[in-house]
Amino acid sequence: MAKSVLMAELGQLVSEARNPATMQIDLMSTSQILTAMNDEDAKVAGAVQQVLPHIAAAVDKIVDAFKAGGRLIYMGAGTSGRLGVLDASECPPTFGVPEEMVVGLIAGGDHALRHPIEGAEDDRNEGRRDLERVNLAARDVVVGIAVSGRTPYVIGGLEYANQVGATTVALSCNPVSAIADIAQIAISPVVGPEALTGSTRLKSGTAQKLVLNMLTTASMIRIGKSYENLMVDLSVSNAKLAARATRILVEVADCTTEEAEHYLVQANNNVKLAILMALTGLDAAAGEAALTESGGFLRRAAAQHQPRAAS
Repeated sequence: MAKSVLMAELGQLVSEARNPATMQIDLMSTSQILTAMNDEDAKVAGAVQQVLPHIAAAVDKIVDAFKAGGRLIYMGAGTSGRLGVLDASECPPTFGVPEEMVVGLIAGGDHALRHPIEGAEDDRNEGRRDLERVNLAARDVVVGIAVSGRTPYVIGGLEYANQVGATTVALSCNPVSAIADIAQIAISPVVGPEALTGSTRLKSGTAQKLVLNMLTTASMIRIGKSYENLMVDLSVSNAKLAARATRILVEVADCTTEEAEHYLVQANNNVKLAILMALTGLDAAAGEAALTESGGFLRRAAAQHQPRAAS
């Protein structure tokens, strides 16, 4: 693309505009700079609130995909790609899901996570190739993340995903964008110009992180990965998570630490199963069967297997 054309495109983007509130930021004191940034950051949650219906539509599609054995696949370049990879990588320890259930793709590959490979975002075909490498299927959901909404890598990926028949979602921070036109669902929180012009890792990045948090967290809750507001499918893979698992069990089952640890041992560190055993008196095998019967929803399983009152 000719430089003049690209300059014209960027000139139309809200995310590339100059912020009138920070025109004198280079003359501000440290305190004034931070206040100005904080004032801008305060606008992010409201912008995300405006697009909650679109986020909800995406969550419902992701839930349908998970139930059908499909995946959630994020793809982006630069900061957007890193945020997608971050959200994907946090799902297995938080929700106890397989690593392949939520996938993060970044232009330039894993090396781009720590090293800038900005030119990689300009390769439209690489977006398609990355999805081919992970064997994209029609039952998957692809979320293309690009603040500008015009990143060629993401455009190529979304176009290919549409061809395959997968559900496509666009996450950008501009009200009108190329990826919004391509995707079936467009999520476009408009946070306005950045405090430092063009540094979209600021408000735009924060908005993207909030939306990604919602997409995975709400979807996981909808498929039974929580009990009340507690994470009960977490992977007990380190000392902190082991302590958290014990604390959750003590909280929910109103038992002692020693009793909680006993249940966890009997359940082979399956927190959800340990809680069900503590609440109902079921043994591990019966508890596993009850959870399967309830579709993995602990609250349903517990309600269906309440312990009998003493006579």
